[in-house]
This record gives sequence, C-alpha cells and structure tokens, in this order.
Amino acid sequence: MSDLIDSAQPGENAPEFSVSDLSGAIKRMIEGEFAHVRVRGEIGRVSRPRSGHIYLDLKDDRAVLAGIIWKGVSSRLAVQPEEGMEVVATGRLTTFAGQSRYQIVIEDIKPAGMGALMAMLEKRKETLAAEGLFAPERKQPIPYLPGIIGVVTSPSGAVIRDILHRLRDRFPRKVLIWPVAVQGEKCAPEVTRAINGLNALTTGGAIPRPDLLIVARGGGSVEDLWCFNEESVVRATAASEIPLISAVGHETDTTLIDLAADTRAPTPTAAAELAVPVRLELLAWLDDQDARLSHALSAGISNRQQRLRDLSRALPRPATLLETPGQRLDLLSDRLPAALSRLVQQRKLQLSENAGVLRPGLLRQALETEKSRLSSLTARLNIGALQRDIKLKSKDKAALSARFSDAAARQVERLRDQLEGLDRLRETLGYRATLKRGYAVVRGDGQVVMTKQAATKAQALEIEFSDGVMPLDAPAASARKLTKPRNKPDPSDQGSLF
Repeated sequence: MSDLIDSAQPGENAPEFSVSDLSGAIKRMIEGEFAHVRVRGEIGRVSRPRSGHIYLDLKDDRAVLAGIIWKGVSSRLAVQPEEGMEVVATGRLTTFAGQSRYQIVIEDIKPAGMGALMAMLEKRKETLAAEGLFAPERKQPIPYLPGIIGVVTSPSGAVIRDILHRLRDRFPRKVLIWPVAVQGEKCAPEVTRAINGLNALTTGGAIPRPDLLIVARGGGSVEDLWCFNEESVVRATAASEIPLISAVGHETDTTLIDLAADTRAPTPTAAAELAVPVRLELLAWLDDQDARLSHALSAGISNRQQRLRDLSRALPRPATLLETPGQRLDLLSDRLPAALSRLVQQRKLQLSENAGVLRPGLLRQALETEKSRLSSLTARLNIGALQRDIKLKSKDKAALSARFSDAAARQVERLRDQLEGLDRLRETLGYRATLKRGYAVVRGDGQVVMTKQAATKAQALEIEFSDGVMPLDAPAASARKLTKPRNKPDPSDQGSLF
C-alpha cells in the first residue's frame, strides 16, 4: 500500500486509486498479517449450496465473521458444523472484493470443548427422537436362531475375533463381514453404506441376505465413537428391515445408534451372546424334553391299560349277554311260517277282486269315446284359414325386409361421406400438406430437431421436402474437425466465491 502512496504525483493532496488496486492492496495486507489464525465462536447461519462448499457465520456477543469451507475440506471434517455449536476454527483471513468484505477460509473446525460436543449431541438426540426414530414400537424382535449373521466392523481389530470366537463356542453360524472404518472421517459414510447394502441383498442371491445384523466397535473416547452419533448412521439403523444389534463401545458408552437399534449389547462379545443360544444347552434341553416325552407316553399307556382292566371286570359274561336275544329269535322263527301263509292268502283275494272289475265291454266303450273326441278336434282344424294367415305374414315380412335394406343403404352412404370428409381433414392437417406450402422437416439422428442446440449435437442431419429427403453434414462432426481442443483448467485455481 505504501508503494501506491509513493506513486502519487507531487502537488496533489491525495493519491488516486482504482477500486481494483485498492481492493488488491487490502487483500495482500490482510492475508499477510493473518495467514494462519484460530478463531473461537458460535456458529450462526449455515448454508450448503449444490457446489458442496459450506458458508457459515462465526459470532460472539459483539461481532460476526463470515466463513467458508471448501468442498474438499468439508468432506474430510470429523464433525460437520451445525447452527448453535461452539467451535474453534482454524484457517486464514482473506477478502472478497465482489462484496467488499473479509472472511475466513476454514481449513479445520472442532467443537470448543466437551461441553459443546455434548450440547450438540443432546440437540441431535432431541431432533431424532421427535421424528420417532427411537420409538419402542419401531423395534423388531431378534430371531432366536439366525441362519446368517451380518457383522459391520473393522476386519483387523479384536472385535471381530471376539465375535467369531463367541459364536463358534455357543452355536456356529454363517457370518457375513462388511469391513468398515470404525473411527475417523470415513466411518459414518462407510457404516451407513454397509447397513443399507446388507438390507439391499436378496434372499437366495449370490450373496445371501443376513437374518441379523451386528454393528460393533470396541471402547474409546467420545471423539472416537462420534461417527456412531452421526445422523446418517442413525437413520440407516432405524430404517433397517433386518433386526440390528448395536455393540459400540463398552457398557458405559452410549451413542445414538444404541437408541435406534432394535437391541443394544454392552460389548461386542455380549452381542454374539444375544445373537445365538448355547448349542450344548439346547441339546441338553432337547434330551430332557425327549426323556419327559418318553416317560409321559409310558405313563399314559400304563394308566389306560389299568383302566381297561378295571372296566373289563365290571362287564357281564358273553354267554349271559346272548341268552335273551337267542330266546327271542327262537320265538320269532316259530311264528314266521304261519305269517307267510296268511300273507299269501290275502294277496290272492285282492287279485281276484281286481280281475272282476276289468270287463271287455267297458274297454270297448272307452275306446269309442276317445275316437269321437278325436273326430271333433279334427273337424275344428281349418286348413284354408291357416294358408291365408301364412300368405299375409309373408307379405309383411317382404315389406319389412325392403324397408330394412333401404335404411341400411342410406346409413352406409352417410358413413362413407363422413369417412371421406375425415380423410380430407387428415390430409389438410397432416405435415405433408404443410411441406407443399414451402416448409421443411429437419431430422437429426432419425429424430425431429426443433432447436439449434439439438441440431448442433446431432451426428447426422437430413431435410425432408415435399418431393423427397436431402442429407446434410452434421454440425457436431464439422465442429470436431475444425475446433482445436481447449486447454484443461488448472485444478489449483479455486475461482470466485459465487
């Protein structure tokens, strides 16, 4: 800035600066004096545009400082900034000439002490609880004996060895391990992808779908376990269709994933114990049940045999039971021949009486009566009247047929006229009639082109006139032949703020 003051011509009271010169001088001075600073304050407004950058305000009771976190830095932060959190931000001061303001470009941001971290945790816990993610009615029962168990943890730690060892001792099961980072910036997104990925597996596929999930990690500080408090992990846990056991930290450690999981285990080893029963205990229980069942069957058979013997002693002898029915049978057999003789005599008497009623004279009289009735009915039938009625009905039929033919012909003619009118309307409204008036249709790659941009991107163009189609060279192909490739932009150039 002193160079600009010295460059003023003598005799003038004050030097003249351009706006850009003055802004550049201020920028160099601020960046030179505050190349690396640490600022403590409360986060105010937080904005996350689609570019991936984060814009925020750091404030205290008397001042506000604008801040920006570039996209590459925000993806590496262990704790994402939230409104109301007290933090310590590390970065460098700079200016933005487009709005005449200064700001801090944040390179790292951390909560200002354990109190701020716990306050943010409580606020997030209240927000997620209000959405019902921790509600007891959302939790699913743990299957008694899962066939496949999915474990989300670090593949190189002692946790996975403890879980596998405990499962092998209690009841060996198939285990599907999804390796993830269990602390640091990669932990939350990897755990989220693991839970969603295991839920996306299909039953009977190349990789079988687990019946139970275990998310496990050993003990650590609040900062080490913080990724299991991230909102994405909690939401993925609550949305899991597979029952999930949370085994993060020791018994005294509590994270938000413990509240969203279907069951919380105090340690990873306890999670394995909750997942499967003890095989030897099951075998002993089965042996005990088998012995009890055999004893119950034997006792039931013995009791029924004794009951049958007791009832058999109260029954009378078989000979005594048959004495009375035998005597009744002898009596009835003695009475049967006399009853049959009386029945035959009665039937003979009824037959003689019925035969006396049937005399030939009565039959001839009935026959004559029927003949006379038939003759009277024949005389009433007039063939001439029937023939006249048939002729009259034939004339009526011919008249109706003629009327129907005339109506059908008129209707067909009317429909033919309507069809011809619609065909003429179609020819008038069709695009080929428009082509005859001097217009043309442009197609690119077989599709109708309606904008200049679409025509530029097409690989092949053709124009249809009323008398035929004429192909053209595509503008995109011509542009590739004539235009030189542009130089790639410098990735270190961060460009403007907006």
